[in-house]
Amino acid sequence: MLDTIWQSISTLPGYLIDANKRIFWLYLASAAAMAAFVYCVTNQSRSLKGFWQFLFPSTVWFHESAKQDYCLFIINRIIKALTFAPIVLTMVPVAIGISDLMETVFGPSLHLSWPQYVVVGLFTLMLFLVDDLTRYLLHLALHKIPCLWEIHKVHHSAKVLTPFTIYRSHPIESYFYACRMALTQGIVVGLGYFFFGSALSMFDILGANLFVFIFNVCGSNLRHSHIWFTWGDRLEGWFISPAQHQIHHSDNPKHFDTNIGSALAIWDRMAGSLIKASETKGISIGVGKYDAGHDSIWAIYYKPVIECIKACIPKRVMNRKRRSG
Repeated sequence: MLDTIWQSISTLPGYLIDANKRIFWLYLASAAAMAAFVYCVTNQSRSLKGFWQFLFPSTVWFHESAKQDYCLFIINRIIKALTFAPIVLTMVPVAIGISDLMETVFGPSLHLSWPQYVVVGLFTLMLFLVDDLTRYLLHLALHKIPCLWEIHKVHHSAKVLTPFTIYRSHPIESYFYACRMALTQGIVVGLGYFFFGSALSMFDILGANLFVFIFNVCGSNLRHSHIWFTWGDRLEGWFISPAQHQIHHSDNPKHFDTNIGSALAIWDRMAGSLIKASETKGISIGVGKYDAGHDSIWAIYYKPVIECIKACIPKRVMNRKRRSG
């Protein structure tokens, strides 16, 4: 067990050099460059010291909520290695199942002889689209289903936002997202194999899906930050900007359950839950009027489970218990 814990901790610095991780150094550098643009536009007196204070205000980075995020980044990695990592759904059996199902329904695999660049481009695009759609659907469920909202509330209980807030989640939610990824990749790979055979590959940059890489370079780390960066109304009708995701974290009831999409805004636009940055003047971060009570690391782990169980109990049973008590 100690060896597993040490291995989990020792791999964390690797996040900075892995293009599939949100805090990859290039993504952080691009976010800093965009923050520099915002600083220059919004400040008349400009200096290196002023920019540093703008980028790293102590009220944000040393806030108790931010400290919780740093702890969760480490602890959740250890929990994953010790518990659900061995039992998480994996891509291969899903892909085989999808391929077998297609052959059962439609006959032998087609193995279309399309040009390689078309196959690779289509496969890359489908991975991105299906991944973004399933992220949206799971995120929507986490907001709309009461028992799941109690779990997801951990993420929204952040009082300030930093790039590490992306890792502020309950282990149960992390398990859901891990299974979602396996399903997404398995479905796309299974369909790809049926249509094009085993010669599947994707356009990537440093090992990351081309579209995911572009999304992350275009300020993904500003989504969880104090820096208001908007892309303008036209683009924000298609893609979720950093400012739009900050609206998603707003404690204003008018903003609840909005901008749920990850990269693409089209899902929210179709559902009528899209808000553009120009429609909002100022926000404060949190879960709203009723504090989640996530005042400690222990509370972050145990309270969502208790509240989730309570949310699953029919109201008539709860009322009966209160009356009898």
